[in-house]
Amino acid sequence: MLNFILYGWADCWHQRVMLISSLQQIKTRSMKKIGLIGGMGPESTLDYYKGIINAFKNEQGIMNYPEIIIYSINLSEFLLLMKEKKYDLIVDMLLGKLKALKDAGAEFAAITANTPHLLFDRIKERTPLPLISIVEAACEHAVKMGLKKPGLFGTGFTMASSFYQNIFNSKGMEVVVPQADDRKIIDEKLFSEIEQGIFKEDTRNLLIGQIEKMVIHNYIDSLILGCTEFPLILTSAEYVGIPMLNTTMIHVEAIVKRCRA
Repeated sequence: MLNFILYGWADCWHQRVMLISSLQQIKTRSMKKIGLIGGMGPESTLDYYKGIINAFKNEQGIMNYPEIIIYSINLSEFLLLMKEKKYDLIVDMLLGKLKALKDAGAEFAAITANTPHLLFDRIKERTPLPLISIVEAACEHAVKMGLKKPGLFGTGFTMASSFYQNIFNSKGMEVVVPQADDRKIIDEKLFSEIEQGIFKEDTRNLLIGQIEKMVIHNYIDSLILGCTEFPLILTSAEYVGIPMLNTTMIHVEAIVKRCRA
């Protein structure tokens, strides 16, 4: 009798496992394989991976996560090319990484940093994979929030460029950047500390002071964290009474949506 009960229990458990496995296979087939160009910088690339995985967790404990292929590039090489304005070489480099992602099985891709989106249109013209733009995703999010005049923090490259303004202006929003001297300070703190995984309270307070300055003098109604490292130090949803647009998580949401489509 005991053997019969044990056999029946084991058979029932086996059928349950097989059913769950079959459901997982069906769901996995319906998910698109994600390709990410990471490493710009490494700290925020981890945030992307965790954010995507967390979006697929469920209360049943079924670990049905999407396939993610990450190509982490050499940040030093990228920054040197940016400083020397060798944009053709950057475009070719990123297109090479996108081809590698496609060859590895990715069905669409995202560049996990804001600064390379300076060249997004050029990359999009020749990309072997559909791309999800962090700037376009942030703009759509801002429109849904009803924002009119967001401020922008980013690398010196991003704050000195107009690719955020071009997209946001097309939707009736004005994007404001800090003054030139303040941009230098923000950029220096970004690369000497935050990109290195160093998060100092003094630096956080300095950044909050910059936000307050822009609220008082520029009347911004929100702030775009236009470098995917900024959410690692500016962790609250609001500062100085205005919302922060966490471009990492906004981009992750767009990536997850495409993966499930």
